[in-house]
Formats: sequence, C-alpha cells, structure tokens
Amino acid sequence: MSGSEPVLVVGAGVGGLVTAIDLAARGVPVTVVEKAPLVGGKMREVALAGRAIDCGPTVFTMRWVFDELFSAADAHLDDYLRLTPLAILARHSWDQTGHFDLYADQRRSADAVGRLAGAAEAKRFLAFCAEAKVIYQTLQRPFLAATRPNPIGLARRIGLSRPAALLGIRPFESLWGALGSHFHDPRLRQLFGRYATYNGSSPFLAPATLMLIAHVEQEGVWAVEGGMQRLAEALERLARERGVTFRLGASVSDILVEGGRASAVLLSNGERLAAAEIVLNADAAALAGTTFGAAVAGTVPPIPLASRSLSAVTWALQAQCDGVGLARHTVFFSRDYRAEFDELMQRRRLPSEPTVYICAQDRLGDEATQAEGDQRLFLLINAPSVGDATRYSDKEIAACESRVMNQLSRCGLSLRRQQSQMTVTQPADFHQMFPATGGALYGRASHGWRASFQRPGARTRIAGLYLAGGSTHPGAGVPMAALSGRLAAQQLIADRDSTSRSRRAAISGGISTG
Repeated sequence: MSGSEPVLVVGAGVGGLVTAIDLAARGVPVTVVEKAPLVGGKMREVALAGRAIDCGPTVFTMRWVFDELFSAADAHLDDYLRLTPLAILARHSWDQTGHFDLYADQRRSADAVGRLAGAAEAKRFLAFCAEAKVIYQTLQRPFLAATRPNPIGLARRIGLSRPAALLGIRPFESLWGALGSHFHDPRLRQLFGRYATYNGSSPFLAPATLMLIAHVEQEGVWAVEGGMQRLAEALERLARERGVTFRLGASVSDILVEGGRASAVLLSNGERLAAAEIVLNADAAALAGTTFGAAVAGTVPPIPLASRSLSAVTWALQAQCDGVGLARHTVFFSRDYRAEFDELMQRRRLPSEPTVYICAQDRLGDEATQAEGDQRLFLLINAPSVGDATRYSDKEIAACESRVMNQLSRCGLSLRRQQSQMTVTQPADFHQMFPATGGALYGRASHGWRASFQRPGARTRIAGLYLAGGSTHPGAGVPMAALSGRLAAQQLIADRDSTSRSRRAAISGGISTG
C-alpha cells in the first residue's frame, strides 16, 4: 500500500456512495468503480413514454441518517434534494368495503383505527406504538448505528444492568405472535406484520423486534421530488464535490490479494487498478463464490436457500385507474396471509393470491379519489428467491399478472393499461443484476433472533477488504445501507489509525532498545 493509491469502492449503490463521501470528507482519495452507466444500485428507474418510474426502493425514511451524513461532509441535505413529508404513510385495502389510512399524525391514525375496529383497538394501537418506539430507541445507537456486535456485545452496549431493556426488544418471539398480543382485529395484525417484508422476511418467522419499523415510519416518510434516483444523484454530486473519482461502466472481474491483503481490482477489460483498501458494495453472497475471483472466494459463508430473503415480481407501467383512490403508497392484502407465506417460503412458488403493493408516483396528498389520465405506477408482489434456478416463462408471468389484477379488482381497483408500455422484472432478472443472490433483494432473511448477528460486518478476514450494502450489518433498506457505508468508512479509518499506532510503537521500541 502506497500513499498514492486510492481507496477503491466497488459498486455505486447507496452504501458505496456513502462510504466514498465519508472517506473523502476526511481527505482520503477515493475512486468508485461501477459496472452500470449510472449510480444507484438497486435504486433504479425506467423510462416509459418519456416518463421515469422508480423500480427499486420507493420509501424514504430515517432522514436523520442522511442529515448526519451531509453535515459530516460540511453540506446540507436540503441543498441537494427536495423532500415532501407524506401525511398518509400508506393506504390499505382488504376488500371493496373501503380503505384504511395510516397517518404521520399518530392521533389521527388512532382515530382511524377506532373507526375501523373500535375504541379498544385504538387504545391497543397506541400501546403498540409506544412499545415500537422503545424498541427503536433501545437499538438505534447500540445496534443500527454501531459496528456489528455479537449477542453478548449488544447486551453490553444496551447495558447488562438493564435486563428489562434487553428483553424488551422481544428477540425470541415472532412478529406475528407479538402482534396477536397487541391487536384483536386480524386486519391490523396483517398490516403491521407486513413490515417484516421490508427486509424480505416472513412475519411468521421474523422476530418481534421488527416492530421498530412502525416507529421508523411514524417518525416520517418522505417523497423524493423527481423519484428516488435523485437521492443517488445527490449522493454522487456530493461525492464528486468532495473529490471522489468515478469510473462508471467499468465492471470488476477480480479482487486481487497480495501478501494477505486486498491490493487491487481487475476490470473485465483487463485493466488493473491498484488500491490502498477496497470497499465492496455488492451483495455479500458474491464473496461466497467466485463472482470476484478465486482470491476472495469464501470470504463470507454462503446463504442457504432456506435463509435467503424474498425476491419480487414487479411491474412498472402507466395506467388509468378506476375505483378506489390511490395514495402514494397503497397495499392490497391477500385474504390468507399465512397461506401466502407458506407458498413463498415453504413451497418456493409465486402466491396464488398475492398481497400487492402499489407506489403511485404522481400522488402526494390526501386525495381519496383517482387522478385523471395516466398515472405512473410501480406494482410489487413478493416472490421466492429462486432466480438462479428458475426463470418464469412469459405464460407464467402472464398468469401471475392476471392474479394480481384479480386481487386489485377484488379490492375495488381497475387498471386500464397498454401492455407495450410496461416493464416486468422477476427473480431471474434480479439475480442477473445482482449476481450470486438468486434474486434475493435483502441478503439474509431476518428469521429468528440469530439472523441479525449472521449478517457480515464491515471488516472481512482479508486485510484491506471491507463490505457495505444492504446485505451487511445493520440490514436492508435505503437508510440501513447508508449506515453500512458509514460503518465501513469508520472501520477502515480505525484500522488505518491502529496500524499507524503500531508502527509508531514499533519504531519507538526500536529506538529505546537500540
């Protein structure tokens, strides 16, 4: 390693961009190498009839993560991005009898719960929100924003003298079971159980700790003006302003190791780029095999098929909508949630009656009626992560689409669309975009209390090689990927400082004994 070599960040997803910003803000030379022509990773968009539609993450939460990032780089998020807070967090529908809105205003949500399920359920909802807040506050700094702990380490961070706080995060109960203790109305249990899918997990297998997601959304959901890709572009802009170099359209074929240390990357065109250190912002599963060459193969253990997070089938389209009015985020629930997840997780098949999520990207307000004209829509259903073994045929995708439209119709929504103006993405496509994943979008599923500790941390067993991204600690989702990037930069700097101290001590010892 020489002082003239930059840190190489492989992958320009959110985690990689954040790592680059944090390092550059501390004066470290950084080059980001990305195989795609644009930054963003899973945060991508497609153009239909000249209009851009988000086809990746659609929800912006935990704004504090990005405020702190920009502040650390001596910048202000509002100067780079326009965000609109949403009054309606999400709209939910189970049938044609109406819909239920969850609001940013907790009291307004409680009133809505009361109208849906009665005053006693509204009281239970407020108790649920209070518990979700406690879990979030307990884990925010000791786990989410800190280097990956083991169970004993987390207990120490929370405080071994606080057994109530340790048990209060409810790691040994399932989310579904805990929700049953809070809600008597099965619709609310299903609504909040869906939060497990935010990191590709089943509410029947994920720990009750994931109740914290309810508080994350309660603290605010924002719409990004122009779409989520603008967030990636804002991060790229800040990185460039802090001196980061970008090599877009450059695919890394190998990570090279010399003397036990990651030293360079080899591009697919044969070019070699030397590195002081390397931060890999890709799915960690790629290091279980030979995606990045033999030298780093097996750096992390493979994720068994049964432990993979969910994949998805998505549709980006423009359509005229009739029936129930869409909010920015609307969910149409299946009638049998357990059967849906049995099909996904146990039988590894597309659900016969899927829960459908729609992001209506032209909607911002409280409108209960439909907008006029074509709306930009992104539809998503959960799918098994079998993209490395199965590509669904056109006939199978058409049958799946028919089931989706039947589900929407059952809940009072009809879409009039042109098949020629629609982009479909399935698990095999995600596997191709994100190799070694099988199409799993969130790394390892959060099933059982151990799962959170099985995600790899920033440091690997190879000196000079670090990890960032949604498949690493602290987990999946846009803000979590950003936190992983900050942790990677933090660990890299800490290791540099430790090496410098060791060298100084060795020199000092040599002088004193010489």
